[in-house]
Amino acid sequence: MAYSQPFPLAQPVQKVQQPTFGPDLAVRLICPECRDPNPNIVEEFSSGDLVCGTCGLVLGDRIVDTRSEWRTFANDEGDDPSRVGAASDPLMEGMEQLDTTISFRDGGSGIARELQRAASRSAASRSERNLLQAFRDISSWCEQFSLPKTICDIAKQLYKRSDEEKLLRGKPLDAVIAACIFIACRQAHVPRTFREICNLTHVSKKVLGQCYKALEQAFNLTPGASQDRHHTAPSGTTGAEDLLVRYCNHLDLPPNVQPICADIIGKARDLGIADGRSPVSIAGGAIYFTCCLLDKPKTVKEISTVAGVSESTIKLVYRLYYAEKEKLVKEEWIKDGKAKIERLPVESGSK
Repeated sequence: MAYSQPFPLAQPVQKVQQPTFGPDLAVRLICPECRDPNPNIVEEFSSGDLVCGTCGLVLGDRIVDTRSEWRTFANDEGDDPSRVGAASDPLMEGMEQLDTTISFRDGGSGIARELQRAASRSAASRSERNLLQAFRDISSWCEQFSLPKTICDIAKQLYKRSDEEKLLRGKPLDAVIAACIFIACRQAHVPRTFREICNLTHVSKKVLGQCYKALEQAFNLTPGASQDRHHTAPSGTTGAEDLLVRYCNHLDLPPNVQPICADIIGKARDLGIADGRSPVSIAGGAIYFTCCLLDKPKTVKEISTVAGVSESTIKLVYRLYYAEKEKLVKEEWIKDGKAKIERLPVESGSK
């Protein structure tokens, strides 16, 4: 089964197909004495011979024993450790995946340092070393950001494809990696904002945006993972609903706050309230509005720290929501006793 190439180009380059040569699998080994179309060939690893099991004729010698290098006496469950080394990485296909480590202990002669330098030059080419270094940086940053391994693998695939096609030649390595992580988060429906990626990687927003646009156009990527779940979210941006789960978890809010807050954001979008505001600002203002409505006290400063926006921005979005509070709050919430409009402060700074 042939697997499709990850992240194909939007306009693939036509390449000339070179003829491939391989062994003729139609050739069968039979005994010249028996001439049986279904031969009984036996491999005797003790003597290294290939013998016909019917007449005993030796058909070959010095065969290679492909079994494990040692005997296993364990009777418990588990795989036989017949081979050593880690599992092969499909992202490093065509590259040497076994490492050789040279000890530093050479008695002070300096030979170990020279051997390490020679091994590093002969082990891999410069492009392979750069690729391995980029993979290590992606893994390190994903761990710092508490991102799952799925996003790490997608970012590595995207970086390898961009490196093969030479799409971002001349761009800083940190900026290319940051753009790959940003796109991987959207592809895996775990969106992160530009500001969060910039704070993690210390890359300027301008350079990150340039790398992101180049990759998006080259691979014809869907702008924004939120399109698959929230069709009303603007294309190319992360929806405010995608940020609610993470922000509510960081604020330690009850489970019933997040769905009500998402309904308020959706209703406000339909009415055109707070249009033009960033998703982070909308999410912060909606959380403060919902917390006041449900009597789940959270200060503006706490929400500002989690969302990464200023307190004045959250208060501004809250004022816009407060002006249309009758349209945003459903009557069933009031009848069930969940919400009370009287709990909303007249001014956002009064609480």
